[in-house]
Amino acid sequence: MKVFLIAGEPSGDRLGAALMAGLKTLVDDVEFLGIGGTAMDAEGLRSLFPMSELSIMGIAEVAPKYFHLKRRIRETADAVITASPDVLITIDSPDFCLRVAKIVKTDEVEGLTFGRDIPTVHYVAPSVWAWRAKRAAKMAQWIDHVLALLPFEPPYMEAAGMGCDFVGHPVVAEPIATDAEAQAFREQHQVGEGPLVLALPGSRKGEVTRLADRFGETLARVKRSHPNMHVVLPVAQGVDALVREVTATWPVQPILIPADQADMKRTAFRAADVALAASGTVSLELAASSTPMVIAYDMNWLSRILIGRMLKVDTVTLVNLVSETRVVPEFLGADCTPDKIAPALLATLSDPSAQKAAMDITMQRLGKGGEAPGIRAARAVMDVIAQANAG
Repeated sequence: MKVFLIAGEPSGDRLGAALMAGLKTLVDDVEFLGIGGTAMDAEGLRSLFPMSELSIMGIAEVAPKYFHLKRRIRETADAVITASPDVLITIDSPDFCLRVAKIVKTDEVEGLTFGRDIPTVHYVAPSVWAWRAKRAAKMAQWIDHVLALLPFEPPYMEAAGMGCDFVGHPVVAEPIATDAEAQAFREQHQVGEGPLVLALPGSRKGEVTRLADRFGETLARVKRSHPNMHVVLPVAQGVDALVREVTATWPVQPILIPADQADMKRTAFRAADVALAASGTVSLELAASSTPMVIAYDMNWLSRILIGRMLKVDTVTLVNLVSETRVVPEFLGADCTPDKIAPALLATLSDPSAQKAAMDITMQRLGKGGEAPGIRAARAVMDVIAQANAG
């Protein structure tokens, strides 16, 4: 069996590696081709070119490399058509991946569409339940099947004309620090009985710049009620110097965890009494560690207005959405102010019980305790291939 995979970011690389490992447990003879990073390389993929070429975000970053990326799209599509794999699996990174799938499905040479019969699977459903619902219908022109991370996503994909399987979220398969490790962390950093607050101001420079002062002022207000408070901040890749600069004036100097210390980061998540976090999938990482949270986020004024008009949900926090509760407080846009965030952080510290229950529900619904997402995804891919062969 021949499988062509495309991942454009580290998160996609991890998803692809787990899927590849799952396929190897189901198939004796499988060949992998495509684009991926170090995790997929470890499972047997030799990338056509470095995945880092695709890890570009924002118009300012993409514009200078537009023609290069366009050539890479064409090169990748040609490689798929030449290889004629049993399945093409594109993993997130829709701006690149879906353009490749479109060429594979529609490119004609002398009236023949060579890639039309190659089944296409996209791993990670677009968030059409939140905004830009038309993305699913557009995607359905080139994608046959979707592997969804969230349990409520399949109906949206199926309504657009694609098959879809919920395969579980990768967070349920990631290691969690033990209570003993968490206690050792607190002892090492002399936290004592005072609350340990986990600060997560984002992974991008723009996020850190916009949120740092607000997070710092929020923590100053919390410290007035909890003089023995400590703060821990796992630093995201690429923003180390910025984080050190913007936290220099915080009322409590945070315990900074370098980006390459994944084990220590997991321990900090488990050791913390509460988290103040930027919006994103980090809410699921916190839920996996049973760490209650308050979500705060803002963006530039134009994006705030445009996205605010397009949003179709009353919460953007995944724990709230998956658990079908609204127990995680969130302060977005104009509400992202210390005078609103601090009372919620204090209240969560005082009584996290409602959040604890919602986090347990979230993990169960995401597949915790069941078959690993990589295996579930592999089974779904095998079903797609079988259906294509039968048809």
